[in-house]
Amino acid sequence: MSLRRAVLLLALLLSSSVSAAELQTVSIALIEYANDPRYREDVIDARYQAQPWGRLDTAVELAMKESRFAAQKNGVKFELAKYDVDELSRLPALMRRLQAEGTQFLLLDLPAEGVKLAADAAQGSGTVLFNLSALENNLRDADCYANLLHIAPSRRMLTDAMAQYLISKKWKEVLVLHSDTEADQRYLDSLQASAKKFGLDLVALKSYTLGNDPRQRYQNNIALLTAKYDYDVVYVVDSRGEFAVDVPYSIIKPRPVVGASGLVADWWHWAWERNGAPQVNKRFKKKAKRQMTGFDWSAWLAVKVIAQAMLDLPTSDNRAVTAESLFHTIRSESFKLDGAKGYPLNFRPWNNQLRQPVFLTSLNRVIGRAPIDGFLHPMNNLDVLGSDHDEGRCQLNPGGSL
Repeated sequence: MSLRRAVLLLALLLSSSVSAAELQTVSIALIEYANDPRYREDVIDARYQAQPWGRLDTAVELAMKESRFAAQKNGVKFELAKYDVDELSRLPALMRRLQAEGTQFLLLDLPAEGVKLAADAAQGSGTVLFNLSALENNLRDADCYANLLHIAPSRRMLTDAMAQYLISKKWKEVLVLHSDTEADQRYLDSLQASAKKFGLDLVALKSYTLGNDPRQRYQNNIALLTAKYDYDVVYVVDSRGEFAVDVPYSIIKPRPVVGASGLVADWWHWAWERNGAPQVNKRFKKKAKRQMTGFDWSAWLAVKVIAQAMLDLPTSDNRAVTAESLFHTIRSESFKLDGAKGYPLNFRPWNNQLRQPVFLTSLNRVIGRAPIDGFLHPMNNLDVLGSDHDEGRCQLNPGGSL
């Protein structure tokens, strides 16, 4: 190697090292509940539809890897830390600690109670929170927060998507099977609201009990539960998915089964074959050694939201990236994001919910995508899914601060 080439190479290496040293750090924390029942080993092994199939750190790491060159180009590097809490009551103390350390973005893979505790503790802190997995409608309604962004859809968005599909197929007479758990009662409330909105007729609501106790045969025997009524379809309300798996071939009448088994509303599916989704799924499967779920997609997209907002900042602001500046960019009407689902995605200004299509899926196929053709909205067709701006009790200020 000539002396001149050696000098040039050394200069290039020194320049690169200086540039790397000068990169601004954007800190991201993934917060999980160690005792989350959704991640019990037996639940994960069962691979229930529209349920998590593994923890979400792999999806976060994949998105950070995919975004690192764009970040470096804008003078930024991502730094990830992962935290497990064994009791939800410890979340407020963790929030205070992370705020003191300067963590800017918190990715919450927590049940609704944990999301609320974390958001309460982070109010006014200048920290941005992303809800990755809690579907409860109240987090987008009475219990909404200015700095809490929802990547996961609301339960109402999922039941609206299914209601649209059933109406489009003219399967209007619906027999509903539900449990009496608090989670399934909220799920049932959402289904009833969707039925009223789109014109489904819920011919009967039948309560089931999980188990084989012969003393409860009228609540755990699927044939008995579904024998009496006439209906076009059976809708299984089961937020855990465990009861629903036995329903499709146990009912008396030969009818479709939807809800938590059979045809299921989900916000991602590994069999989606358009809009760049096969490439996303392939990269995830290579890294995680399993298929990508809606929960994984939420984690992957949260990082993409941060990266896209950083790219959208005015050039003069790129050297001083703050959570506040990115938050305002994310919540602006001009913000658009590609989530490999065929629509440009952004956030509803009235409740911080990500606008997104919902898939109607079987075990190994995407059967349809909502909004279904013909279901229109005067402003944005994605807003026919879930609470519109004139519904609910969450009305955030579009220009509000953290």
